[in-house]
Amino acid sequence: MIAKLKGIVDSVGDDGAVIDVNGVGYLVFCSGRTLQRLEVGAAVALEIETHVREDHIHLYGFSDKLEREWFKLLTTVQGVGARVGLAILSVVPPETVGQAIAAQDKAPLTRAAGVGPKLAGRIVSELKDKAAGVAASFQPSATAASLAPQGNVAPTAAPVGAEPGEGGAATLAASVTEDATSALVNLGYKRMDAYSAVARAARDQGDGATTQSLITAALRDLAQV
Repeated sequence: MIAKLKGIVDSVGDDGAVIDVNGVGYLVFCSGRTLQRLEVGAAVALEIETHVREDHIHLYGFSDKLEREWFKLLTTVQGVGARVGLAILSVVPPETVGQAIAAQDKAPLTRAAGVGPKLAGRIVSELKDKAAGVAASFQPSATAASLAPQGNVAPTAAPVGAEPGEGGAATLAASVTEDATSALVNLGYKRMDAYSAVARAARDQGDGATTQSLITAALRDLAQV
């Protein structure tokens, strides 16, 4: 299996690019986000996901490991093939995909071609327990730093806003953060904005956080946006 390609960008098309590796051209299908970063004649290194079928072998390329990880997860959902997975990542950055799923907010996903409300709902429902794992896995990297707010909403995982090794936020009850988020949504804030604000408040307050203290801090945060 091919897991990475390093070479020269030979050409860029609407849905993919040809990467010249020592004289051999590899056709790699990419998201619009990755294609925008490619420049003909420039050196490039792409993370690769290889799909082997009876009638073809397709290579899917990504600018970073986080994008590839979300592609792999998205395509485990029934109704999300490689084309739809790339379509989602073309209009929604991978860190935002993680935040939307963790917050159970399907609206951003419906911006992608081929993704209606029903499929978007299935995606956030089936992947909600995996969002925290992705956040934890990519926390140390610069590309994953923005994943911290989506944190961990599953009761079996560290709660929203938790950082690896932080005892306070890591033991915060998920129900407290969810209650605070729901309260802000009821006040008219978008769910993802509310979720991110509560996540930041949860990290700051740690174990001593209550629903009311999170709401108060999150409102103060949102007022500055």
